[in-house]
Order: sequence, then structure tokens, then C-alpha cells
Amino acid sequence: MDRREHHRAQLRLPVRIRWNTPFGQKTEVCKTLDISRGGLLVPCQDAHAPGVGLWVTFPYDSSLGDGQPEMLAKVVRVGPARNGNGNRSMGEGLNERAVALHFTLPSHPEANGHGRGKEPERRDSPRRALALPVRVRPEHVPWFEEAMTIDASAHGLRFLSSREYQEGDRLLVSFEQTASAPWPTGSETAARVLRIRAVPDSAALAVTIVREA
Repeated sequence: MDRREHHRAQLRLPVRIRWNTPFGQKTEVCKTLDISRGGLLVPCQDAHAPGVGLWVTFPYDSSLGDGQPEMLAKVVRVGPARNGNGNRSMGEGLNERAVALHFTLPSHPEANGHGRGKEPERRDSPRRALALPVRVRPEHVPWFEEAMTIDASAHGLRFLSSREYQEGDRLLVSFEQTASAPWPTGSETAARVLRIRAVPDSAALAVTIVREA
């Protein structure tokens, strides 16, 4: 019995997947096995465990380069890469696995899963959902972390991190040259850690920072 929330269509469309590793970010470009309103089924060369969060550009246009919108998705199932007839799809490698992705949005920091009500909005400028690669490092550490933003405004942003920061830490943030960057590119911007929240079912942390005046 099919329990999927949305109907799946067997369409082969280009998609780019981005994820964090201990050595930086990696990307993979492939074509979907099928799609639905709520997610994708994609053949992946790299192993991805259920519950892991990935950043997805869909549909992906290689001619446009970086700066294309990305969505956060969670791995919900992994199995053999097969087509709709149950056979291995043409052109797929022997090491490929079919990874089922469900589009998701990280919880807002105001709703941290402990039953607390939403805090009053105190931002000076509106924040919009935005997924872009960002380089982050503590001011006295030369090595940066390649992270992904969740949302951003002119004065603050939130990103997913695999590092542990402390509230009040001073960070230096930089973006690649792209029209979508919310802050100036080409140099590092100083910011302070305002808030840190755990992301449900993930080892990542959602870190909120504000630009220094």
C-alpha cells in the first residue's frame, strides 16, 4: 500500500547535492530517478545515511554556475538504484545507491523543542530563507569552516555548523562573489554569536550571528 504523501513522477532532471564532510564541502551532480512535491529520489555515488541533511539545487543548470537557490533536504531512505520497472537504471554505476530525500526546513531558534513559546521578534530588518555556502572562522583561528546559511538579513544570519561555538564568540564570515550574498563579498565580516540551537535528529547546530556595527 502506497503511503507517500505526494504522488511521484518518474522524471530525469539534473540536480546538485551539497554536503559537509570533516574536510570541507562536497558536491555531486546527477539526474533524479523520480520526483514529488515533497522530495526526490536520486542516484548517489557517495554513501549518505538516513537522517543526514543535504543541500539540494533542483532543477540544476550547470550553465548558471554558483548562486542558484538551494533547499535543505533530509535522507529518509537508501536502497539500490533502480528504475520504475525494478531494474537497475541505464548508465548508473555499480556503486550508486538510490537516496530518497525529503525537503525540510530547520526549526526556528525560537522553537527549540522544549515547549517554549515563540519569543517576540526583535530583528531590525526582515530575515529571508537563504541557502548559500559561507566560510566561518573564529577571529584567532586561521582555518575556516565551510557551512551553509539557513536564513539571512542585512544585520544577521543563521547557519548550520558542525563546530561548537559559544554565545558571544567573535567570528569572521565571508561569502563567494555572488549576487545572492546577503553581506559584502571579497572580504571578511565580523559578527558575534547570538544564539545556538540543536537541530532535531541531526548532529549539526543552528548558529545565529549578528554583524558588528
